[in-house]
Amino acid sequence: MATLTLYELEGCPYCAKVINKLDELGLEYDSIMVPSAHSERTEVKEVSGQTGVPVLVDEDHGIEGMPESDDIVEYLEETYGSAAN
Repeated sequence: MATLTLYELEGCPYCAKVINKLDELGLEYDSIMVPSAHSERTEVKEVSGQTGVPVLVDEDHGIEGMPESDDIVEYLEETYGSAAN
């Protein structure tokens, strides 16, 4: 069962960057597609306090809603990549 959840928007280049890192590291994750209208992104706002995507949730490590693709990619590398070994 995946403990990683990614809130994303289809066609979002920042989301694609995070998905590429997840795939590179061979990580399973649940994907939640958010509406294109920021005003309809209530779920992602509850999780992260903002309406932008991508947002990562990592239940195993207490990450409840990390925004910003660069921060997420760095976190994934440090937690699950070669830096974690």
